[in-house]
Amino acid sequence: MRTTRFHGRYEAEGRRCEHPACNEAGEFRAPGGGGHGFDGPGNWRWMCLDHVREFNAGYDWFEGMSVDEILDAQGVASGWRTESSTFRPTAGVDGMPRWADFDDPLDAISARAGGIRSRARREAEMAMDGRFSREEAQALEEMGLGLDADRTRLRRRYSELVRRYHPDRNGGDRKFEARLGRVVEAYQLLRKSSAMG
Repeated sequence: MRTTRFHGRYEAEGRRCEHPACNEAGEFRAPGGGGHGFDGPGNWRWMCLDHVREFNAGYDWFEGMSVDEILDAQGVASGWRTESSTFRPTAGVDGMPRWADFDDPLDAISARAGGIRSRARREAEMAMDGRFSREEAQALEEMGLGLDADRTRLRRRYSELVRRYHPDRNGGDRKFEARLGRVVEAYQLLRKSSAMG
């Protein structure tokens, strides 16, 4: 017995198939007009199963692209050049290497993994020192401070980081808001610590 469930099926919710000679429910998406983007086609057309199969059989993703655009889209590194938050120039602000500085994806991954390992090692060394708890060691790492930090250096570093990450200092851009929140939490924990001289 064949199942009646199909991958990609959406409840019709009153949509009709967009094929001109069909009155069935439009339960399947097909690429529409509006051009392609990173996440797929711009708009969707809604069709019944038979008409979406017919549409897909003749669909050409590269329609309307030049030869250079097609070759670029099919290139091995096409996804590598796609800008994401880890590729932006601001990606390295919290001590990790910027992926945009590497030509080879494997070199970038290796450097990033090394940064994560060395950060974990530094946190462990601070926690093993005995003066700081594990949470306090993580907070010191978040602030970019070492074991020799005192309250004066903590306040100075806190002021510097707040100025760097606050939206008012970045033209209203809130992209560093999560980082700023972590800095504030770390400062609140460390300023109450008895280990801070």
